[in-house]
Amino acid sequence: MTKQTLTGGQASDPVLTEIIAGSLASIEKEVETAIGRTARSPMVRDAHDFRVGIHDRLLRKLTGRSYSALVHPVVRDFPIEGMRPGDVYFHNDVYLSEGGIGHLPDLCVTVPVFHEGDVVAFVQAFGHHDDIGGAVPGSMPSHATSVFEEGLMVPPIKLRDASGPNEAVLTIMTRNSRMPESLAADLDSECAACLMGARRLADLFSRYGRPAVEGCFDAIIAATTAAFRREIIARIGEGTWTWEDYAEHDGVDPPRLHTQRITLTRTADSEPGGPRLILDFTGTGPQAKGPINHCADYADGNFLAKWLAPVLRNLAATPDRMAELDVNEGVVELLELRFPPPGTLLTPVFPAPTNARTFVILRLLGVLAGVLAKATDGMMPADQETIRYTGVYGTDAAGEPYLMREVLGGGSGGRYYADGEDTIHVVPDSRNLPAEFSEARFPFVVERLGLAVDSGGPGRFRGGLGYEKVIRMLTDGYFMSIADRSILACWGVKGGKAGRPFEVVIEDRNSGQQRSAEPLADAEFVPAGTLIRIRTTGGGGWGDPLDRPADSVVRDVAHGKVSVAGAARDYGVLITWSGDRPAADIQGTDHLRNQMRAQRPAREPFFDRGPGYCQLAGVAAAAVDWL
Repeated sequence: MTKQTLTGGQASDPVLTEIIAGSLASIEKEVETAIGRTARSPMVRDAHDFRVGIHDRLLRKLTGRSYSALVHPVVRDFPIEGMRPGDVYFHNDVYLSEGGIGHLPDLCVTVPVFHEGDVVAFVQAFGHHDDIGGAVPGSMPSHATSVFEEGLMVPPIKLRDASGPNEAVLTIMTRNSRMPESLAADLDSECAACLMGARRLADLFSRYGRPAVEGCFDAIIAATTAAFRREIIARIGEGTWTWEDYAEHDGVDPPRLHTQRITLTRTADSEPGGPRLILDFTGTGPQAKGPINHCADYADGNFLAKWLAPVLRNLAATPDRMAELDVNEGVVELLELRFPPPGTLLTPVFPAPTNARTFVILRLLGVLAGVLAKATDGMMPADQETIRYTGVYGTDAAGEPYLMREVLGGGSGGRYYADGEDTIHVVPDSRNLPAEFSEARFPFVVERLGLAVDSGGPGRFRGGLGYEKVIRMLTDGYFMSIADRSILACWGVKGGKAGRPFEVVIEDRNSGQQRSAEPLADAEFVPAGTLIRIRTTGGGGWGDPLDRPADSVVRDVAHGKVSVAGAARDYGVLITWSGDRPAADIQGTDHLRNQMRAQRPAREPFFDRGPGYCQLAGVAAAAVDWL
């Protein structure tokens, strides 16, 4: 495949390239800030579940601070030659988005940038909106068997032009939403912000000239390709490795293993152009009846390549260098994605449902991390599962309908040099809803928001902790959840143990009786006074937990991250107390650790999936879990 450039490979001014790269990052951040300040829905404004991207006229993503959707479907249906200043395009159709949109609540606006009458770039924003119709509030029916149950599908259309918005289209869209005012306000916010970003970008072309700016675009992308090839791929030896992981349920069939598999091949250094990585998804399971499918096999997997590529940064020489590596179109040249035939979790056939596709695309991050761990003797983090949707809806005391949904994160995996991070969100800059805001707007009280003790996977480097969030309903309502990892856990690696899975416990106000809520739930009735306790996943551990320094375990106990019982059970550390200060019983700890080591099998798998895997598979480890 011939590599496309804007300038034919002409050299650019390195100083100007730095200026342009910084300007692009600044413009992207300014557009995101404008959306965050002017949007209306909590999902966009407060949880920050939206992304902005800047692309050149070859549709290449230039910025790297976050992922974004694709311009490909817009240009496919509206050729660049016919675009005019002031045009704004819109789409959310999963099957007509070339893989850039995963489920219908992700609404995408695209604005072309003009210089001297020609399209020279694009500014794009897409975000998760409150409601776009469908069978349930929030447009994510957990038991859907068809995309037609999931909401309004809109292929690429022109939403605005220089004369103003397409009012007929906006009327249709808001009429199909349960939250029409929020939907209209969010779209207005995103359109205005992208138009502003387009003006900022056009200023760069006016200031420096089109040849110079486009030369910088080529240089920015080429620098990413060179850096990843030199600093990342070079750390992987030639060879082929295979690993797989699983979603545990699809909302329709009983829980079972829905396989996602990657066979990784690192090609030879002598290959023309240099080495690259082949990701072959053959062996991925059949298309699910329920909504966990993801349409990945479009535009040669362009979106999925850029979605997966951040995992590679973990192989950088230092954590500081890892943070410096941007993921833009430059990574696409280094990754060849090979998909199985139509009819799998990654190649679903229309109209298969997709609203819970996070179960697949999040798991694929872990599958890539796992297969890289096999290729590099564990120089990758353990697993994390840092997104799931929970919420409540109903009618408040004033008789007004409400919908609260939240994207709660979890703990990241332990690393070969450090513990995992607590309560992180895989979507960059996303966050939980502030308790004070939630209580002011919705009819419930947040009784606790903190760390879920003992949720991080034990290891020489412990997995990060998940959330524990406890809310008490003030009026009758309904609880909803779109969550995986309630049976399976975030895996540990190289002796590290799995983290604790996701769990929701509902406690009846009158009887005090507790019950577990289904992880896929659309309308779990929760009368006034009900207590809802949500515990999100902990990341997997890295390395042998019996090698964790005892003083690190004591510190975790002091900070409330590990219980006294967990210190002994998981780390072999016996805690004593001096007043209210914990300390390690060194002699007792040495004795207990020796006992625990003696009771281990002679050989253990490289990955620990936790007890949930045995529950679904009937064995403790998969064949691919051994080195």
